[in-house]
Amino acid sequence: MDFPAFPDAPPLLTQDEKTELARSGCPAHRYKNILETKTETYNTLFNQLYPIEKLVKGRAALIDEILQAAWQAHQLDTCAGISLIAVGGYGRSELHLYSDIDLLILLDSVDPQRDVYLEAFITFLWDINFDVGHSVRTIAECTAMAADDLTIITNLLEARTLCGIPDLLATLKLNIDVSHMWDGHKFYQSKLDEQLLRHAKYQNTAYNLEPNLKECPGGLRDMQVIDWVAKRHLHTHRLSALVQKKFLSEDEYRQLKQAVGHLWRIRWALHMITGRKEDRLLFDHQRTLSKLFGF
Repeated sequence: MDFPAFPDAPPLLTQDEKTELARSGCPAHRYKNILETKTETYNTLFNQLYPIEKLVKGRAALIDEILQAAWQAHQLDTCAGISLIAVGGYGRSELHLYSDIDLLILLDSVDPQRDVYLEAFITFLWDINFDVGHSVRTIAECTAMAADDLTIITNLLEARTLCGIPDLLATLKLNIDVSHMWDGHKFYQSKLDEQLLRHAKYQNTAYNLEPNLKECPGGLRDMQVIDWVAKRHLHTHRLSALVQKKFLSEDEYRQLKQAVGHLWRIRWALHMITGRKEDRLLFDHQRTLSKLFGF
């Protein structure tokens, strides 16, 4: 059987597209047209069994470039004391077709004059159909909220700078370091308690038959908890480091990666066939996916 020749990486923006989108006044429909064309290519690669990890990472990189162009088009690159930060799953450089795009607009201080540019930027993201979850906070506000909120400290663990001043995020990460808040034991216990509550919520007959790929026991959220706890408690930056630290065997690590890849393929397919963010494996979707995967 002949397999298609895969590109080394999924398509990103060309230089001409970057230049066009970064121009002030570039209309929303051009962003949508370009994103739609790239998405069609990604789905074609998915149907040709292109490695799912490269698709998920490539999708995040594509959205990086689109956001960077929009940031420049709205003249935010000329503003001082501001950064655009990817957080949550997007901060991990993992995006499925219709995943939330979680953003933090990080400020060194409050400046009402910048608010006009920021409001136009966020409105534009909605105009191009980005499902954006965003917050606008100073370093001091982020630090105070992270100290009291498990969700916020978790989202910031994998934050990365997309645009603006890298020093702002570097300062924030120093402020929320394990030496200042959420020590390894407290973070682990809190994530364990959170996981038990989530399992209790989803562990019933209906959800077992139509599971939520992200939230159900054994789902993607459980995989992420392992990574979060390792980052906070063991100061690791890659899941593979758990093999070196003797918490996982090589075989266990390989099985974990394969499981994540399998769930990622199902989740990508769910988004593709529904045309929206969908993590529930409903009966109707199960039939469609069975045919798609040749089961």
